[in-house]
Amino acid sequence: MKKQKRSKKIKHKLLNKYRLVVLNEDTFEERFTFKLNRLNVFVFSIISALVLITTTTILIAFTPLREYIPGYSSVSLKKKATQLAFKTDSLQQVIYINQQYLASIKKVLTGDVTTVDFNKDSIIKEAEFDRSELSLDPSKEDTLLREKVSMEDKYNPLVNNSEINFVLFPPVKGTISEGFDVKQKHYAVDVVTTKDAPVKATADGTVIFSEWTAETGYVIILEHANNLLSVYKHNSLLSKRQGDLVKAGEVIAKAGNTGELSTGPHLHFELWSDGYPINPTDFIDFE
Repeated sequence: MKKQKRSKKIKHKLLNKYRLVVLNEDTFEERFTFKLNRLNVFVFSIISALVLITTTTILIAFTPLREYIPGYSSVSLKKKATQLAFKTDSLQQVIYINQQYLASIKKVLTGDVTTVDFNKDSIIKEAEFDRSELSLDPSKEDTLLREKVSMEDKYNPLVNNSEINFVLFPPVKGTISEGFDVKQKHYAVDVVTTKDAPVKATADGTVIFSEWTAETGYVIILEHANNLLSVYKHNSLLSKRQGDLVKAGEVIAKAGNTGELSTGPHLHFELWSDGYPINPTDFIDFE
């Protein structure tokens, strides 16, 4: 009985009708009248809250207004951050390439030659074939094909004949006091000459280094075609700067006796091909 009374009271409270009247304060004239009950007010409040929450969520999720709310990042800032990330990656690659290039130039200056690791599995052992059965003579068809290709490329403008007729000129004339010696790590020839004698470029190229060093004095390095580097040390004066283009036989320095390792007026001349030292006397006549 008590439960039924309580439920009836609750139902009565929820469904009991009320009137909301809006009056004019001066004339007490009724302007608006609403018939309400507690249940209607409760349902209307819940629906209004849901509509408000849904509208706010849509505005935040699908409109640019969310950029003005603390904690949300701007779309333009995200684009800029992505572009900066790509640029940073590109700059890191450029820096890595420059570091490798400077490291190779440093090895040339210090005369450091690293060993090369070969894949032993790819080297053919002598026991795997009989040399007596190996013939290195070209066949008749191969000889005819070579002659035909040579005649076709003779007047071909696409063939770079400058690489075929690549000639090295002596930077100075004089007597060689110390020759090329790999065992002693002397990857150069020392040519005795008079002080302030003109030092000439051995071939067309670009100046990639032109500075003073404590041990070898004034040093200039040229980069030529076919991955060839020429190094000129112990000069008394440098007439070219880094980045200059020079022609074969053009004066690039004056011979001297600068640097801690120099014992008299001479030119310390080196040739490097693909990162390996080569004997300059095999290509140049200094006397």
